[in-house]
Amino acid sequence: MLAEYYTKQFYEEHRDGAKRSAEVIAPLVLELLHPRSIVDIGCGDGNWLAVFCKLGVQDVLGIDGDYVERNLLQIPQNSFRSIDLSQPFNLGRTFDLAISLEVAEHLPAACAESFVKSLTRLAPFVLFSAAIPSQGGENHLNEQWPDVWASLLQQHGFVPVDFVRKRVWENESVDWWYAQNTLLFVSAEQLEGDTALKTEFERTNLHQLRLVHPRRYSLVIAPPSPQAWSVKTAFRLLLNCFANAVTRRIRRN
Repeated sequence: MLAEYYTKQFYEEHRDGAKRSAEVIAPLVLELLHPRSIVDIGCGDGNWLAVFCKLGVQDVLGIDGDYVERNLLQIPQNSFRSIDLSQPFNLGRTFDLAISLEVAEHLPAACAESFVKSLTRLAPFVLFSAAIPSQGGENHLNEQWPDVWASLLQQHGFVPVDFVRKRVWENESVDWWYAQNTLLFVSAEQLEGDTALKTEFERTNLHQLRLVHPRRYSLVIAPPSPQAWSVKTAFRLLLNCFANAVTRRIRRN
């Protein structure tokens, strides 16, 4: 069923934007965390991991469903593993960093708690984003505000560090959904010995995790552009309207 959504066309349409976004955000993450191993849960074609690899991270693993066509992967095929993300999962190892970007909203709401629990078992740092309510998109089953996800991660000892959004908010190279939704979640234990992380956490306003990006807002309030119809198309529509009117009149009589 999911293969109907995540086609070659889907990945090709999103690839450039994801790559540009990763090229801006990945260096920020590397500078703060210095991870040597990264797992991407819901990696799609592996675009984000490919950028991390170019920046020097060689130990990477991409996880997604079996609907991902292997020939579309931007990472080596042996760096990809197929798993049903709607079920609890254990990869048999841990990583320095786990990322899951614009994925959780594609899973049924009943899977949210087990998905978060599986994420927090993988790494002490989780770079996470998920679609907010009414964000729009294909096959979105569970759109939630960031503080809802934060509450689930906090149950496993992870706290939100809002350091990405303020740095990329006005960067046109970053897709607005990444700029709007991306938060770093950190195991509380990691904060104590890291001054930079602790400073970023102290700058995080836990009461302002819900944000809507201006580019998204503009899409909502902008009136739809009038469709450019040819004379032929307009005439065909007129005939259809006339035929429908005649049919309705006949039925009434």
